[in-house]
Amino acid sequence: MSFLIALSRLLAKYTALFIIAVAVLAYFVPQTCTFVKGTTQIVILGIIMLSMGMTLGRQDYRILAQRPFDIFVGAVAQFTIMPMIAIFLAKTFNLSDGLTLGLVLVGCCPGGVSSNIMSFLCKGDVAFSVGMTTVSTLIAPVATPLLVNFLVGKTIDIDPFAMFQFMLIVTIIPVAVGSLLNIAFHKNKVFQDIRQLMPGVAVIAFALIVGGVIAVHGSIFLTSGLVIFLCIFCHNALGYVLGYLAAKVFGMSKAKKRTLAIEVGVQNAGLATGLCGKFFPTSAEAAIASAVSCVWHSISGTVLANIFLTLDKKAEGKEEVVESQEAKA
Repeated sequence: MSFLIALSRLLAKYTALFIIAVAVLAYFVPQTCTFVKGTTQIVILGIIMLSMGMTLGRQDYRILAQRPFDIFVGAVAQFTIMPMIAIFLAKTFNLSDGLTLGLVLVGCCPGGVSSNIMSFLCKGDVAFSVGMTTVSTLIAPVATPLLVNFLVGKTIDIDPFAMFQFMLIVTIIPVAVGSLLNIAFHKNKVFQDIRQLMPGVAVIAFALIVGGVIAVHGSIFLTSGLVIFLCIFCHNALGYVLGYLAAKVFGMSKAKKRTLAIEVGVQNAGLATGLCGKFFPTSAEAAIASAVSCVWHSISGTVLANIFLTLDKKAEGKEEVVESQEAKA
């Protein structure tokens, strides 16, 4: 068990490198990850969310209940920052109608499950992340079509029950089960050992999800063109920066700042890709913008999570040096 726990910590430490390695493997040998689809993908996502739920206890929900306004701020930020950035970039780079549609559609989608995973990996506020994703997903059936219609004049029809059902199965139920287990057995030694394994399990599972996306859309990623990739990069990066600043303006904690940055920057681009296929099947450019965003958000969000962890370690190192100097004095 000690070896597995050490391996779990190693995977958590080098999350970005591991996921990028799996992504590269999936690109060159797609058959290694093509099984990650349909029911298998849902099960893997459920395992990830279960592992996150196992870190949540009563205190997390008390803190969340004390500031429900933070979730409101987060939801507003998600449905304003990314759509506005998308249309700004589209006009700045004079994108075609198809690429504009794809970028705006990504910006108008709610936060995805991957944002919860990244918040978990960088020691963000997981309860806040799950709460935001849940609220934005519930709002999305109304907000997403209205925003897309307002910004680009296109009409889409989202099934609200299907979206909520997916959210319930993939996110809410497994997180609730994991949290209940943690509340009931957090003092149990066996449970504590299992909980220490879960970060590594989450990293492996998330790598498989990213690998599955790469296996399907990998060829599009490198042939999408420099301009659209630049737009997607800027869209994503500005989302992180403005999300973090929004949290800072409203006086949120460090963990919530990180979470809001990720929740705003990482959109449910997989949903956008699906919407493109269903409602705009003749717009190949829109599908390309959505699919490339799906891949890039997964990679960049993982890298950002690792940057946050690295900053924590540097801060801890400085504190240890100061404490050591004070002890000598």
